[in-house]
Amino acid sequence: MDIRGRKIVVIGGSSGVGLAAVGQFARDGAEVMAVARNRERLASAVAPLAGAVRIRALDGGDRKALDALFAEIGPVDDVVLSLSGGEGAGEFRTLDLAALRRGFEAKFWAQVEAAQASVPALRAGGSLTFITSISARMANPGTAGLAAINGAIEAMIGALARELAPLRVNAVSPGVIETAWWDRVPAAWRDQVFAEQRRASPVGRLGQPQDVAHAIRFLIENPMMTGAILECDGGMRLL
Repeated sequence: MDIRGRKIVVIGGSSGVGLAAVGQFARDGAEVMAVARNRERLASAVAPLAGAVRIRALDGGDRKALDALFAEIGPVDDVVLSLSGGEGAGEFRTLDLAALRRGFEAKFWAQVEAAQASVPALRAGGSLTFITSISARMANPGTAGLAAINGAIEAMIGALARELAPLRVNAVSPGVIETAWWDRVPAAWRDQVFAEQRRASPVGRLGQPQDVAHAIRFLIENPMMTGAILECDGGMRLL
């Protein structure tokens, strides 16, 4: 169980969980490619890794660009899908359904398109890891839209694991993680969620991107893990 020498592609690798995964994999000897939309932001994000990471700028919603990428760089061992958007949260009575549709486009459809594009390039026994959210199973008021987006991804994991075997298909389901994603939601709601999480969580703190990166690495390294949704939520699902 070692990632040294593995060829890993992280789509959505310029910030947050994706960037933490890129850094961890690169420092531990994997051959990593980080993919994100903004080349300048991506190059700046991986600069501390001193050239240990290849980068590619493309829009995760551009299927032609994704197909071309994997045709060029394949075969690869592992693909991590950390694509996400900032829309879909809010009370259902007043939820902007157009924003919810955009949330599906930015996360559900973007991850599904990238996954399908990557399959021909993935080696047998390699892995495909989706990043979802514990909102899919938390039943928290104000998160019905987020639950729908993430739950739709999670509903696919078991079927894909069987259909694409021996490729291993898993997901990591984070809880409240301190990343730039939270800059996209109303500050008052963010601060309330953070305070409630610190007070109520069994682990007594917010999650960090490195926590989730460690969970992703476990799923990549362990050859017995497939069809799993691994919670990395500090016990939020228990509340």
